[in-house]
Amino acid sequence: MSGSAAIATTIFGLAMIATIVIGVLSARGRDKGLAEWSVSSRGLGVLFIWLLMAGETYTSFSFLGTAGWSYSFGVPILYLVAYLTVGFAVGYVVGPAIWTYASRHGLISIADLAEHRFRSRPVGIVVAVIATVFLVPYIQVQIQGMGVVVNAMTYGSVDLRVAAVISFVVAEVFILVSGLRGSAWVSALKDVLVIFAVVFLAVYVPMHYLDGVGDFMHRMVTEKADWLTFPGHESGGKGGMWFVTTTLLNAVTITIFPTTVAGYLSARSPNALRRNAVLLPWYQLLLFVPMMIGATALFVMPALGNPDLALFSLVTDALPAPVVAIIGVAGALSAIVPMSVFMLAIGTLWGRTLLGGGNGADPRSRRTGRTPADDVRTKRLSQLVCLIAGLVALGGALFYPNTLVQLSVLSYEGLAQLVPIVLLALFWRRMTKAGALAGMFTGLAVVVALWATGNDPLHGVNGGIVGLAVNLVVTAAVTFARPEGQPPAPRRVGTTPTTGTDQAPAAPAAPKEAP
Repeated sequence: MSGSAAIATTIFGLAMIATIVIGVLSARGRDKGLAEWSVSSRGLGVLFIWLLMAGETYTSFSFLGTAGWSYSFGVPILYLVAYLTVGFAVGYVVGPAIWTYASRHGLISIADLAEHRFRSRPVGIVVAVIATVFLVPYIQVQIQGMGVVVNAMTYGSVDLRVAAVISFVVAEVFILVSGLRGSAWVSALKDVLVIFAVVFLAVYVPMHYLDGVGDFMHRMVTEKADWLTFPGHESGGKGGMWFVTTTLLNAVTITIFPTTVAGYLSARSPNALRRNAVLLPWYQLLLFVPMMIGATALFVMPALGNPDLALFSLVTDALPAPVVAIIGVAGALSAIVPMSVFMLAIGTLWGRTLLGGGNGADPRSRRTGRTPADDVRTKRLSQLVCLIAGLVALGGALFYPNTLVQLSVLSYEGLAQLVPIVLLALFWRRMTKAGALAGMFTGLAVVVALWATGNDPLHGVNGGIVGLAVNLVVTAAVTFARPEGQPPAPRRVGTTPTTGTDQAPAAPAAPKEAP
C-alpha cells in the first residue's frame, strides 16, 4: 500500500468509527419506543429536519451520478436541481397537512396513512409491499456508490466489496440503535464535510486545470455546445419534454417518498416543516459543483472509461491524500445517511403494518389501545425487517450488481403510482378503496410495460407521468362507477372532525419552537 493510500485509508477508518459513535450516542436518554426510533417522537426542530432531509437529497449519486451525467450528457442533469426545488415548494403545503393528519391519528408511515384513510389493513399492506419493492434498489445503489467512492478515495486499496460491507455495517449499527435521530446527527457531520468539499472544489478545480471559471464557461460554449442544449449530448432522447415531465413527476413523488414522510413526521410542528421547505432549495446550489467538475473532466480526461468517476478522477489526480480522504468521507457519508433512512423506512412499514397488527384502522380496535409490550414487539420487528432489507440490498450489491440497480430506473416512476392512494385520498373524500387500488395497479402495469418494451420515455414524455395519468383516470372512473359506503375522511386535512366516533381525539397543541 502506498503512502497516499495508507493516509486516505486511515482517515476513512477513523471517520467510520466517529460516524458510529455519533449515531449511537444520539440515542442516550431517549425513549426506547417505536415512535422515538421511527420518527424521533415528532420532536425535531428546524435545524435537524433540514439536516435530515438535506442528507436524503444529497446522496452518493450527487458525487458520482451528477458528475457522470454532466460528463456524458450535459444539460439534462439539471432536472435534479429542478425537481428537488419544485418538490420542496409542493412540500410547503403537503408536509404540514400530512404531519397534522398523522399526528392526530398516531400514524408513522405512508402505509399507516393509506390504512387509516380507507379503514383497511390490506390497503396498508399493499402500499407497504409496493414501497419496499421500489426502495430496496435505492439501498443497493447507495451501497454500490459507497464502494465506488471508497475504492477511489483510497487509490484502489479498499476493494469495492469490502467497502460495500463496511457501509452496510456502519449504517445498520447506528440506525438499529438510534433510529431516525441517529441519521439526523450523522447527517450533521456529513453536511459539514459536503459543504467544505464542494466549496473547495468549486474554486480549486477550474483554477488548477483551466484558467478559472470564466475560461471553463467559454470553452463549454465554444467547444461543447451539444452539452448545453437539450436534449444534450447523446442523452437518448432526454429533451425539453422529458425534462418538464420528469421534473413534475419527481416533484410530486418526493412528497410521499417514505423517507420524506419520515422526515415530515419527525418534525416538532408544521411550522418547522414550512421553514424547512423555504431553506432546503438553497442546499441544492451545492449540486452545481459536481456538475461543473464533471464538465471540466471533458477537457482534462476526454476518454474517461467510467463517467461516474469523473469527479474522483480529478480529485485523486490533483489533490494530496488527506484532502482526497476528506472529500471521500463526505461522499461515503452521502451514501450512508440516505441508506440508513431507506432501511428504517422499510423496517417501519413492515414491522407495524405487516407484522405488528396495523395501526388500528378498525375503530373498534382503538378502544383497548396499544400496550407498551405491543410497542416494544413492533419496534423489534421493525428493526429485524430493517436488518433484512439491508442484507438483501447488500447481497444484490455483492453478487448481482446489475440486477436490482436496473430497477432503480423505475423507483420514482413506481412510487409515483402511490400518490393518489396516499396523498390525494386525504383531500378527496369520495375516493373509494376499489378506485384507489384499481388506479394504482393499472398505473404500475403501464409503467412496467413501457419500461420493458423500451418505450420510456414515450415520445419524449416520462413513462411515470403516463402511468400516473392513467392511474388517476382509472381511480376516478371506478370511484364514480362504484361508490362505497365507508366512514368519510376529515373534511379537510388539518381540520378537526366534528362528528363520528371512529376518529381519534385531536392531539394536544405542539409546543412553541425556539427561534
